[in-house]
Amino acid sequence: MEISRAVSVAQRTNVRYGILLMIFIITTFNYADRATLSVTGTAMRQEFGIDAVQMGYIFSSFSWAYVLAQLPSGWLLDRFGARRVYAASIFFWSLFTLLQGSVGIVAGGAAIATLFALRFAMGIAEAPAFPANGKIVASWFPTAERGTASAFFNAAQYCAAAVFTPLMAWLTHAFGWRHVYLAMGVAGFVLVLLWLKLMRSPSEHPRVNRAELDYIEQGGGTIQARGKTQPAGMGGAASSFATIRQLLSNRMLLGVYLGQYCINVLTYFFLTWFPLYLVQARGMTILQAGFAASVPAICGFAGGMLGGVLSDGMVRRGHSLTVARKVPIVGGMLLSVVMVGCNYVNANWLVVSLMALAFFGKGLGALGWAVIADTAPPEAVGLSGALFNLFGNTAGIVTPIVIGYVLGATGSFNGALVFVGANALLTVFCYLVIVPDLKRIELRS
Repeated sequence: MEISRAVSVAQRTNVRYGILLMIFIITTFNYADRATLSVTGTAMRQEFGIDAVQMGYIFSSFSWAYVLAQLPSGWLLDRFGARRVYAASIFFWSLFTLLQGSVGIVAGGAAIATLFALRFAMGIAEAPAFPANGKIVASWFPTAERGTASAFFNAAQYCAAAVFTPLMAWLTHAFGWRHVYLAMGVAGFVLVLLWLKLMRSPSEHPRVNRAELDYIEQGGGTIQARGKTQPAGMGGAASSFATIRQLLSNRMLLGVYLGQYCINVLTYFFLTWFPLYLVQARGMTILQAGFAASVPAICGFAGGMLGGVLSDGMVRRGHSLTVARKVPIVGGMLLSVVMVGCNYVNANWLVVSLMALAFFGKGLGALGWAVIADTAPPEAVGLSGALFNLFGNTAGIVTPIVIGYVLGATGSFNGALVFVGANALLTVFCYLVIVPDLKRIELRS
């Protein structure tokens, strides 16, 4: 029996890891493009006379569109598949990123309105990305590998900050903020070509053998047979709304969706105001802030990978899926509350250290996409992921605006850090009180 199993493992291809690497790279650019404004924001505020409240609304413009487009993008993914929808998504978000570099053609209020509109358009274009990631992981990975796979692509947000924040800060310092948008837009067009060349579903990928397909399917992967279409009625609007009602009426999923909102308050603080916090509250130059921001990002990446590995290790050791997913989430979010300590220290190295510890905890607890892949109905992974992302990215609307008003009213980031830390505690409440045992749900016909 053991010899047979060893032979099977030896003969099994591992194409799924190449697919995971590809979505990690794309997600890194996805987050880097979102974060361009946080790096160039100081220079743009000076050039266009943007105040703190206006900046908060501009930061939020991406998320208004991103949230509104989630359900349509989930339907598109379930209807047309991740390969085509994701390719279109990458192309258009790269185009709108590139166009942001031309904002200086107009001046004053027109420049602010143009920037808001382009960030809004980019939000629509990026909407399918994370539901597509969740759908791809659900189809390419068995349950025992799904936590690590989801943590890996989710950790791309930290890789983006660690690699691209210093790079974009250097470009801004050396050549001006417009070159950031030019470089990121062109890189995105290259990604489209790579994606179309390399991505296929498991059953249609030419390099996947039968042993890997069996391993994925027997382990709980939602493989769709070659040439199979969506179940009858899945493409209809009435059926889609009925599915959404069922998903939202499930206590477990609703708790997971609310928890993702609270986790993403931390994410959007880091993506929007954090570099400006380092410049305005801590007196760093934009170049210093770019490199300082990379330290919490690296720790967030390490925490994200550790969370996935620990969670999957607990599954393999026989712990329930509920315990294996909740322990890293709850522990990590409790650790994230230490960021409030930045209000009580003066040394910049202590500020960066506390933020690094907080984002290590945030990474450790960022297993929401694994939970969605574990629990969503196979025929509605796209819609469930879209709802999850809709709730989560509502934080992208609320967080920058709230912080903008706090900063405008008090002239201090202290209240902002308390607001972010409180949402970490609310995540713990969601997973301990609202979310019961984790299990895959089935849709009622």
